[in-house]
Amino acid sequence: MPAVIAEIEAIPLRIPLKPDLPGAALWGEPLSAADSLLVKVTTDDGTVGWGEAFGLYGTALAVCALDELITPLCLGHDAADIATLMAHVQRKLHVFGRGGAITYALSAVDIALWDIAGKSAAAPVCRLLGGAPAALRCYASLACYTEPDRVRAAVRRAVDAGFGAIKLHESTLPAMHAARDEAGPEVALIVDAGCAWTLGQAQAVAAELHDLGLLFLEEPLWPPENFDGLAELRRSTGLPVASGENVGTILEFERLLTAGAVDFVQPSPAKVGGITELRKVFPLAAVRNVRMMTHSFYDGPGLLAAIQVAAALGGADAMVEWRWFDLEASIYGDALAPANGRIVVPDGPGLGIDPDPEVISAYRCDGGRSRRP
Repeated sequence: MPAVIAEIEAIPLRIPLKPDLPGAALWGEPLSAADSLLVKVTTDDGTVGWGEAFGLYGTALAVCALDELITPLCLGHDAADIATLMAHVQRKLHVFGRGGAITYALSAVDIALWDIAGKSAAAPVCRLLGGAPAALRCYASLACYTEPDRVRAAVRRAVDAGFGAIKLHESTLPAMHAARDEAGPEVALIVDAGCAWTLGQAQAVAAELHDLGLLFLEEPLWPPENFDGLAELRRSTGLPVASGENVGTILEFERLLTAGAVDFVQPSPAKVGGITELRKVFPLAAVRNVRMMTHSFYDGPGLLAAIQVAAALGGADAMVEWRWFDLEASIYGDALAPANGRIVVPDGPGLGIDPDPEVISAYRCDGGRSRRP
């Protein structure tokens, strides 16, 4: 008899930042802690898989979607038939929209089921996808610090840690120039503008952005689904553009790519539907000669999902986004850490490693609960 899904548990975590580098923010909000939403799926034979939903400031929304809508549709289903279950849940819940908190929560279940699949096969997920563990390049993805001196300090820490590429979450030119000056010319620099500009505003600063020598400019325009605007920005300025973390379906990715909107496409495993949907974007990008740059602004299974899939499908140019926050604790303890700008793909079964139970116990922020049949 195939193993069936017996229990699904949402596990929100809140891990404070160390006070060493003050002034961190994201999307205009002060950042004193990193929120993560882990999802633990257990089968009736006792196998445990771990997933992660994008939550950040909206973790409670994803928990509600998981508990009230997704879990009742998943309990009792064959844990190995992932694609069928994901399609079933998507059809049942499409009336609520194709994206957002529901898709984030479903992404976590999908990732957990792939973790279970790898554990059942005694193989890492990258091998299930036809690849093998390796060491991948990664870039340090920083918080927003706004003030040039603070940006310099954050960049210096990343450079001193061995990163050869750094992403800024800044939208002001003084902060960007401070980063380039501190990093020097040899470090690849990425700017995530957070959908800050209109097309005209982005075009107006294009010359200065060119001077920064960016690897790519991420999500420069509001709204993020302005694919024609992104294509025009590329055409009119020659800036290398990236987008995709807020694209919620494969059809939207086809539209993004068909529009010629990007040089780098950024599906996010904890936003797009997990590994099942993430893997579909790779061939779409390949036929259009667009480089994959998977979004992985996570610390848990969402990050591992990106790493495992990149190891299998990303090719020689694969890079991993590493959220470079100085946290009190790591979800994986000392078992997962970059060295000299590279991360070794975990070769254990499933996602490779499980979260540290002591970290979960110390930083869980909901009191503990789960759903069973």
